[in-house]
Parts: sequence; C-alpha cells; structure tokens
Amino acid sequence: MSSAFRHLLVASGIAAAIVSVAACTRSGAAADKTGTPAAATPTPATTGNAATTKTTGATPHDSISDLADRGRILGDSTAPVWVIMASDFQCPFCKEWETANYAKIVKDYVKTGKARLAFLNMPLSMHPNALPASEAAMCASVQNKFWPMHDTLFASQSQWETLPDPRAKFDSMTKALGVDMPAWRSCMAQHATLALIDADRDRARQAGVNSTPTFFVGNQTLTGADKDVGAAIDAALKARSK
Repeated sequence: MSSAFRHLLVASGIAAAIVSVAACTRSGAAADKTGTPAAATPTPATTGNAATTKTTGATPHDSISDLADRGRILGDSTAPVWVIMASDFQCPFCKEWETANYAKIVKDYVKTGKARLAFLNMPLSMHPNALPASEAAMCASVQNKFWPMHDTLFASQSQWETLPDPRAKFDSMTKALGVDMPAWRSCMAQHATLALIDADRDRARQAGVNSTPTFFVGNQTLTGADKDVGAAIDAALKARSK
C-alpha cells in the first residue's frame, strides 16, 4: 500500500483492534458507529482516475503499486469528504449495494465534487474467486482502468463466482475494456498487486471490519448493503460547514 493511501486510512480514523473477517452482509446495524472526527481530511499525493476533474499524471518513477493505488481512488482531489469502501467482488451483498447505490453516489457526490471514493480490497476467504478478482481489478488499475473493471466484475459476478478458475473469464473481460493485455497478463502472472491487496485487507482488519461491504464516511462507520451512504455523506458535509 502506498504511503498516500495509508495516510488516508489513518487520517480517516481507520485504526482499531484487529478482528476476524467473517462474512458479507446486507445489514450490520450492530456494527455501525460514530467515531471521533478525523483531524483533517487528507490530500494524498496520488489522485483519482480519468473521471476526476483534477488529476495528476503518472511519472516514469511510478511503481506498479503506485499506479494501482492511484487508480482505485475516484473523484476530485479537492472533494471535502472521503468515502472508503471495504468490499469483496464476490460478495453478493456488495453486488447488491453496487447495483442499487453506486451509480447514484458517483452521480450525486463524486461527479459534483462533494466526495471522493476509495476502494479497499477485502476479499474474504469464504469467496475463493474474490482474491483473483481483486488482482484482476488492481492490475487493470495500473492502467487507470480500475473502475471500469470494478463495474464489469460486479455486473458479471454470477458468471465467474463458481468457476474453478476464473482467470480466463477475467482475461476476456479485461480485453473488452481496451487494456494493454500483455502488461495486464504480466501483472497477473507475477501477482504484482498482491502485496497491495494484502495490505488493504490487513488495514481493514485493523479498522475492525468484520464483514463486507463496510463504509467509512467522515466519522461514521457503516456496515451492510442496506446502509444509506448518501445520508452519511450529507451528514459529513453538514458537519464540515459548521
């Protein structure tokens, strides 16, 4: 994990006791909480993808991890509220939330410059294809294609979730996104983003995440697919305006 994203997680209050990740859930009301507000909204050195209005381009010195890290952050670098989403591409409740809410959050809050969205990989051991899905997405992220791959993986979850080996399916899905396939295949073969994914998972565990999806919005932690992330963003924006 890059220092930029690590600083984002710390500044967003994601630092708690380690627990075991157990499930993906529709509702996790018992786990929802309001914590101590973060000191200041962080401004990572890395910035979002092509959908943002202000971006910083790659440099010749960017590592694969740097590029992958940058690619999974969506939104304007000046957005006042961060939404950090701990998610599992094979979790049916993560898909449920994505199908019902993701596009609206992007339309109403990300594209309007109110919030930035960061994806925290949380592949659960109960989902055998979740980890290779995360690798597929993060290797696409190296080429600034994380969010198109994110959308494709969730939309096609039923097609690959039970495959003994989903890599061929991921290959064809990635090719359709216009990714440089030799580079993507090399990234996958070398597991070049695995350390970044493992760091995501460790950070989420340290934050007390025990199911997916879990959202960190301002000083709130929301668990479950039934949570109103938009209302949490509104509350965070209101708190900042006081």
